[in-house]
Amino acid sequence: QVQLVESGGGLVQAGGSLRLSCATSGRIHSIEDMGWYRQAPGKQRELVASITTDFRTSYADSVKGRFTISRDNAKNTVYLQMSSLKPEDTAVYYCNADIWAPEATGYVEVWGQGTLVTVSL
Repeated sequence: QVQLVESGGGLVQAGGSLRLSCATSGRIHSIEDMGWYRQAPGKQRELVASITTDFRTSYADSVKGRFTISRDNAKNTVYLQMSSLKPEDTAVYYCNADIWAPEATGYVEVWGQGTLVTVSL
């Protein structure tokens, strides 16, 4: 079974930085777009950043200039570098990727388990 394994979440003070990692687990055939979503208390899940196979990136307006998404295709890993964190960044962050597993006939959207990022004042 293909899984996304996240790490790097935790508690950080406002203005601080945090780096999230999301690596694939299991056998895969290929990976297309990857991204990070977040869901804050009482809010809908939103797209934070995404990155294509050829490294084109996009960001939510709320994180532009502060967050950077990157990927290592050799390691099938996506990262989210978060800087100048604000209390409103507090949320559960989810990794997402379109993965073609050997047993599948096409790409399947896979989600990580979510990692909590808490930004204190």
